[in-house]
Amino acid sequence: MGTDLPGSARLQLAAGVPLLQPEEQVFEAMLTGWRNQQLARNLAFSTIEGREKRVRAFARHCEAFPWEWSHQLADEWFTDIRAVRGNARSTLRSYQEALRSFCTYLVDPAYGWVDQCQTRFGTQPVHVVTEVNTAVHVQEYEGEPTKRAFTIDELEAFFDHADQQVSRIRGRGRKGWLPAFRDATLFKVAYAFGLRRNETRMLDVADFGANPQGPEGGEYGVLDVRCGKPRRAHRPSAAAC
Repeated sequence: MGTDLPGSARLQLAAGVPLLQPEEQVFEAMLTGWRNQQLARNLAFSTIEGREKRVRAFARHCEAFPWEWSHQLADEWFTDIRAVRGNARSTLRSYQEALRSFCTYLVDPAYGWVDQCQTRFGTQPVHVVTEVNTAVHVQEYEGEPTKRAFTIDELEAFFDHADQQVSRIRGRGRKGWLPAFRDATLFKVAYAFGLRRNETRMLDVADFGANPQGPEGGEYGVLDVRCGKPRRAHRPSAAAC
């Protein structure tokens, strides 16, 4: 019954049907199956698409198919990302996580790709991203040391500037002061409630409510974040001002 899982090889490749371009077709079937498996896990479309792009990038870099991948190929790619292209540590981690997720899917016997590859190519996919060649995640923030948070004075100057744009546009009798007022308000809301960019973008007026622990906030003392970062047991989270 495991081969009937969303993303299983048996659902992607018809049994007994010869393939004109077996390497390319099996690789595409793997990616399609992986996409279906992730959809079944209720992952966001943007997450799935981003992971697929990273896996395809690795395949192009090493010019090999998944059943030919090795730790050495992965190490060379990671070195290129950091030392040659100079990408950030967080970028390297995102590539490693995408590749590890794809390999985990391929080697899981429930999906049948190991048997497919052994039958068709005489070899099989293996894990190429392990603890040995994975960047260690020691803290939540992985930004560069040169990028720091705003000081209080800098924040005040930023918010004052946003407010001044509203007054400037309205004082000239020009259109556009309402969008400027909206933006100035959003900046303050995002800072006050500690929101991510997408969380801020998806806000609705109905998401605000009263906070019994902070009556001074009136009807805007608490914010229900409906479109937040997914969790294992995802549900809207509340952010108090």
